[in-house]
Amino acid sequence: MRLNELLKDIQPVSIAGNADVEVTGVNIDSRRIRDGHMFVAMKGTQVDGHQFIGKAIELGAKSILLEDMPEQQTAGVTYIQVASTEDCVGKVATAFYGDPSRKLKLVGVTGTNGKTTIATLLYNMFRQFGHKVGLLSTVCNYIDGEPVAASHTTPDPIELNALLHKMVEAGCDYAFMECSSHAIHQKRIGGLQFAGGIFTNLTRDHLDYHKTFENYRDAKKMFFDNLPKTAFAIINADDKNGSVMVQNCKATVKTYSTQRAADFKARLLECHFEGMYLEVDGREVGVQFIGKFNVSNLLAVYGAAIMLGKQPEDVLLVMSTLKSVNGRLDPISSPDGWTAVVDYAHTPDALENVLNAIHEVLNGKGKVITVCGAGGNRDKGKRPLMAQEAVKQSDKVIITSDNPRFEDPQAIIDDMLAGLNAQQRKKVLSIVDRREAIRTAAMMAEKGDVILIAGKGHEDYQEIEGVKHHFDDHEVVRELF
Repeated sequence: MRLNELLKDIQPVSIAGNADVEVTGVNIDSRRIRDGHMFVAMKGTQVDGHQFIGKAIELGAKSILLEDMPEQQTAGVTYIQVASTEDCVGKVATAFYGDPSRKLKLVGVTGTNGKTTIATLLYNMFRQFGHKVGLLSTVCNYIDGEPVAASHTTPDPIELNALLHKMVEAGCDYAFMECSSHAIHQKRIGGLQFAGGIFTNLTRDHLDYHKTFENYRDAKKMFFDNLPKTAFAIINADDKNGSVMVQNCKATVKTYSTQRAADFKARLLECHFEGMYLEVDGREVGVQFIGKFNVSNLLAVYGAAIMLGKQPEDVLLVMSTLKSVNGRLDPISSPDGWTAVVDYAHTPDALENVLNAIHEVLNGKGKVITVCGAGGNRDKGKRPLMAQEAVKQSDKVIITSDNPRFEDPQAIIDDMLAGLNAQQRKKVLSIVDRREAIRTAAMMAEKGDVILIAGKGHEDYQEIEGVKHHFDDHEVVRELF
């Protein structure tokens, strides 16, 4: 693609060099630069890409998109100065890959909890309807049935457009993606055309990055502010932030609820560890999920499918066949009659939801033992809240390591314990070694009890001092059997 075509949707401050040259690729990582590529110098939260312009040119970059024009310029290289590379990189990537989001129906899912479940279930549902579908999620990206490893909830704008382009080439009609607050705030989804957006809920998370809850909320709101008139926005009416999300939204707004009047309504009729029986918009359906929060997730899936043109009866039929996403309320039954539940819950609200779901099934007929921790180098403020939530709804709690990253695991545990009073601490053990913590919980469990192992879910690693060691909660439980 010619450089001047690539710049059609941005307004450069200045251009030094020839704008009528061929661009063979676009990258924000100087190590990936090849001959003829454009290098985008991003001022990131950790590193300033302007430091790597020289390296990019050495590797063959022939054009540089930047904010600070260098005094010394290399002959044969075109420098494009813009006010913000963060604002422009998405538009450049979209142009380079032929505007792929406009060639399929792209639906984004945002909120604190439920993003992975909703996006993945929509992906599975629409494949069952016979469509070729793409998925961009925390667990894995898929181009129809082909898995592509995921490194972030939402990839950078160039990787994102490259994936969407491959989806278009593979003949995909739809794509469903999680949109994290980081990705929205950092404009990683800039330039994309969404056919619809879904808001799940909003509770405390990522305040290490956003600093305040209001900033976190406003980052999510930006997604809905930017939806076009042709799109739909489906919001959870049971969350008070739902109405805030669509205050400035130009899209068609629909609501879903398990508690009040809404466009899409559901209620729980029966619940067992094998699944639930629901009433959805007056029709009864059995599903292979548990927990009231999953009623809400399934309702969002149902609403989105209706807005994408599917018939209610067809949607409910497929919904009855869908299975839980890996690491989300995964029950594993022991030979001794107790049940382990592995779940990704890593926020106070998510932990509350999962424990509520377990109690709905137990109905007072068994004890709950919770094994949980908190991630290192993340929002420290939620650590005591996690401990409080675990203690409130458990008969015994074992606080252990999650992904300590570059923090001392014991210091993280101490932060969690700081949220408990002397009476609450009587039902708490702290064991730094996660494997040993799960083993101890298994030794405590009796027939009819449930062990909740929270925080990692689908993850098959534990990150310690920058190294990912293999660790899978599911595997540890099965080894104990």
